[in-house]
Amino acid sequence: MAKTNQKRFAPKVHIKKGDRVLVIAGKDKGKEAEVMEVIPKKYRAVIDGLNIARKHTKPTHDNPGGILDVSMPIHISNLMLIDPKTGDATRVGRKEVDGKLVRYSKKTGDIIS
Repeated sequence: MAKTNQKRFAPKVHIKKGDRVLVIAGKDKGKEAEVMEVIPKKYRAVIDGLNIARKHTKPTHDNPGGILDVSMPIHISNLMLIDPKTGDATRVGRKEVDGKLVRYSKKTGDIIS
């Protein structure tokens, strides 16, 4: 018998791959960068060049190995979307336009594509 309390789908997140975001908490606070990957099930995102960790890798046939600098995931609650039109950090809302759910900037009210 299956559990009834199980989550079946990943939660909705306010950022997408390719968005510019501002880090609002953590060691990289105040820095802006582009989202490389979003992991909705863990509610995290990998940001280009931020939250760098040193990773030790074994040599393989393709990879010589050694110590690499890798961008690690950041919790999405520590990120704020930058409005593409104004360049300011903004909260994100959702509204229905022509039968589709779209993101919009709460600061300006503009739709974010």
